[in-house]
Amino acid sequence: MKEKGIYSTVPETAEIDVIMLKYPKSVCTGRSAFFYHSLTDEIPEFYYLATRREDYRINDVRVKQSFMNDNIFSRGIDEIQYNNSQIRIYDKERMLVELLRFRKKIPMDYYKEIILNYRKQIDRLDIGLVEDYAFMFKNGEGIMRAVQMEVL
Repeated sequence: MKEKGIYSTVPETAEIDVIMLKYPKSVCTGRSAFFYHSLTDEIPEFYYLATRREDYRINDVRVKQSFMNDNIFSRGIDEIQYNNSQIRIYDKERMLVELLRFRKKIPMDYYKEIILNYRKQIDRLDIGLVEDYAFMFKNGEGIMRAVQMEVL
């Protein structure tokens, strides 16, 4: 038994597997997504999960939850393999938009590290997709200006 109601036949189950199984409607975002996408080597203290606004509140000390409206929640959801774990996560393009949306709330050194790593991967990003995601938000033009100035 890994946790109440969660069992595994594998002796060494990663905690992220338990989190993904326990909260199947959630999506990794924020610091968790930046880490799992290898945009930072800083291991997050919590699992940062996004859910729909009407979803239940997650009462788990390991989780920081953010609620999103339906029209933006489902855009950019991907599944990746990370050390034998299957993770529901926002894609790198969506996370670039999220980084720029919340840049004033992020420590500058952390922000710079992630931006530098995005610059190294710019040829693998779909800029049209970044633009689509940016314009889901009121400040879409400002986000795209920041992409032009800081990443491209």
